Amino acid sequence: MKGVTLPTETVFVMEMSPIKFGLGATEEIGYDLTRLGARRVLIITDPQVMALGLPERVRTLVEEQGGKAEIYDGVEIEPTDRSVEEAARFAAGKEFDGLVAVGGGSTIDTAKAVSLFTCHPAPVLGYVNRPVGKGRPVPGPLKPLVAVPTTAGTGSETTPVAVVHVLDRRIKAGISHRLLRPSLGIVDPLNTLTAPPEVTAACGADILTHALESYTSRPFDARPKHHPAERPAYIGANPASDVWCERAIEYVGRYLRRGVLNGQDLEARTYLALAATYAGIGFGNAGVHIPHAIAYPVAGMVRTYIPAGYRTSRPLVPHGVSVIVSAPSAFRFTYPASPERHVRAAQLLGHPEGGEEALPRALLALMRDIGIPNGLEALGYTRADIPSLVEGTLMQERLLAGSPRPVGAAELERILEGAMRYW
Repeated sequence: MKGVTLPTETVFVMEMSPIKFGLGATEEIGYDLTRLGARRVLIITDPQVMALGLPERVRTLVEEQGGKAEIYDGVEIEPTDRSVEEAARFAAGKEFDGLVAVGGGSTIDTAKAVSLFTCHPAPVLGYVNRPVGKGRPVPGPLKPLVAVPTTAGTGSETTPVAVVHVLDRRIKAGISHRLLRPSLGIVDPLNTLTAPPEVTAACGADILTHALESYTSRPFDARPKHHPAERPAYIGANPASDVWCERAIEYVGRYLRRGVLNGQDLEARTYLALAATYAGIGFGNAGVHIPHAIAYPVAGMVRTYIPAGYRTSRPLVPHGVSVIVSAPSAFRFTYPASPERHVRAAQLLGHPEGGEEALPRALLALMRDIGIPNGLEALGYTRADIPSLVEGTLMQERLLAGSPRPVGAAELERILEGAMRYW
């Protein structure tokens, strides 16, 4: 009605990258790049995926369509500000009109950053979200980016965020803007068959927390009204994101144990790949909250933990582990905001009981079954670290805004206390 201004948001935006999904979908990438007008492409990958031969296969497919391709294989697992700067420096000296990311979330996020820094150069912290960085918006369009995930986890092939570890600050933070979404995601379950069990488990944990946090986040219509130019990509739980999140939760509950137990279970791999993309669409619009906010300092402050299944000799907490390790405790805290959603999520995971403990119990059963570490203590943290972890979490203002309950230092301290050791 003309002249009426409502105090809360009444509009949500449902954005996603186009997705091509299916066994063998990678074989069509030459056609897809040609359609996008990308004839000289930079393929970005990591050394482990490079050794498997997939990036070379992609280069061949590009060249069969008359294009040209060069490969950069220096991506770091859990990329840092320095590693994305190094990749951007490599790309800055090349003439290319499109990018292809072949790898997991670390590779896709690095490719997003390379596209951003080569099109609109600036220091990394200029774009990183406040208060860690300056939160500068992406000033204009980027080059076409085709994302080819090799893990079922981040859903980065459809999301508007790139996450980096800011080494000097010992914290992870995101660059978030809708222009970072890939031009196309090619999701081919065959590309995930080589992921080790530990990687499959961590990536599946990431899928699940994406979906659960989005499903339980502060609803879009409980937030302040936004001007269209200032409306965030993470707008809160809404009727569209709920659909994607519910299906992702269901698929993880049904197929993750199978995928970890038998990496050649093609049905499980297919549905986990679907779940990752579905959760990416859900959280790429609704947003995440407390477990992801805690995950950034948990990953950034790690001292000694070296995960099995990952080819790394440096201390590292895989992203999926860092998010799910606090989730049972966090969802205990958020339960009063929407008991029905928490119980529904537990049911989708195969746990029919109700009450405050339904979702934590469902999560802990899954964590035990797939080999997730037993709380923060298993990652090398002690109760003496809680104040620093709280401080780092409070810096994730963009994520904590999605909490369905007000959360400050005292609440985070209780959540972290509850996440030190589960069983």
